[in-house]
Amino acid sequence: MAAISVSEVDLLCPHCSEIYDLPVLLKCGHNICRVCLQKFWECKGCRECPVCRTVSVLGRPPINLPLKIAADKYQEQNTNNRNQEVCRLHNEKLKIFCHNDQEPICLVCQTSRLHKVHECSPVEEAAEQKKTEISAMLESLRKKLRLLNKTMVQWEETKTYIQSQASQCEEAIKEGFEKLHLFLREEEKSRLKLLKQEEQIKTQVMSEKLENIKDQIKTLSSTIGYIEADLRAKDLTFLQDYKQTKKRAKCNIKEPECIRDILIYSAKHLGLLKFGIWKKMANIVTCVPIILDPNTAQSNLKLSEELTCVQYSSKQLLPNNPERCTSRVCVLGATSFTFGKHSWTVDVGQGKDWYIGVAQDSIKRQSTAFLYPTEGFWVIGLCKGDSFWAQTLPRTKLVLKQKPERITVQLDYDKGKVVFINAGDLTKIHTFKDRFTERIFPYFSPGLCEDGKKCNPLKICPLTVKVDVE
Repeated sequence: MAAISVSEVDLLCPHCSEIYDLPVLLKCGHNICRVCLQKFWECKGCRECPVCRTVSVLGRPPINLPLKIAADKYQEQNTNNRNQEVCRLHNEKLKIFCHNDQEPICLVCQTSRLHKVHECSPVEEAAEQKKTEISAMLESLRKKLRLLNKTMVQWEETKTYIQSQASQCEEAIKEGFEKLHLFLREEEKSRLKLLKQEEQIKTQVMSEKLENIKDQIKTLSSTIGYIEADLRAKDLTFLQDYKQTKKRAKCNIKEPECIRDILIYSAKHLGLLKFGIWKKMANIVTCVPIILDPNTAQSNLKLSEELTCVQYSSKQLLPNNPERCTSRVCVLGATSFTFGKHSWTVDVGQGKDWYIGVAQDSIKRQSTAFLYPTEGFWVIGLCKGDSFWAQTLPRTKLVLKQKPERITVQLDYDKGKVVFINAGDLTKIHTFKDRFTERIFPYFSPGLCEDGKKCNPLKICPLTVKVDVE
């Protein structure tokens, strides 16, 4: 007999050993089926408990309702279980599994018209096979769950990095504007100083001229007073003083001069004020034809503040976003090209290992890739400080008269040409010819840095900024 669980034992009648059927509770605390109790009392001829022989008082024992509910529920579950194990059509045990309909059937079903030509197998064999199948599917789900959890962690890191990146950009923007504000404040200070100097000089000139004319007015007023007094004197007295009076009346004071250019030169200070400042700003700002994209930079690369210079540095904690190049120590330009002619000059300095050129959008950024045109790269480079190579397949050694410090990259997308020119003497270094079918990005790789030595950066040379008026 199969072992009975504890919960099932609790539901067995002590008299008939079956699941309780309408259990009643005796005064002594024992439970028993009501029918079993009546039969026991009729057989014994007394009202004692079948378990402990305690005699019960007169009256009908009450039904133990919680125990009845538990017994009924257990019976219902057992009935359902038995129904699940039995064929509904033939009331036979389900011993066969139909692979076509993917359901258990009985032996009669197997020989019936519905399943006669179907692939069938014993329940035990089918269960083992299907459990193996489901286990494989379960492992796939677990693998997907692990991937989702890993992705969630990466996305949390990316979210944190976005906030950090935004904060860094904000600081850089504020710093950039502060430099512009400083320039404007210094320019304002300089212009106000010039205005003040002009004011002081011209005020001093006018002060001196005013003092002079005041002295003239005082002298002339005094002379007029003397002459008016002489005119009021008696005739004889007047005539006696005539020579002196006539001498006084011959005033040698000149007419006031016409002072020119004494007003503030407002046209100089205010005329085209904004344009003049803007033109002067051309001396403090730089402009490059392309900038670097930090979202594509390998984690060991450090970019300058304005994203125009790259060099090898210590490793940074960066998100592994799809655009980032992790298989090679490189960074791409932020601007891509799909047509037209484009040109930029790179200052390679005294670097011993570097690669520059262009790469297409679909290059392998996070798996091993070779710098060949067949894999989307059109680049040249310097190896170990003494040998120049064009990364053709196979690669081509370049013979140069002098080691270039600045190299101009010319891209003609429509004609499929990439030309490298020594910016020092304008000699052509190498030309790639191909056919471009997708977006092309500038490519930069400054090479690794030897221990204890300063890394040589790659710099994008600025253009000449001019403010012209037509």
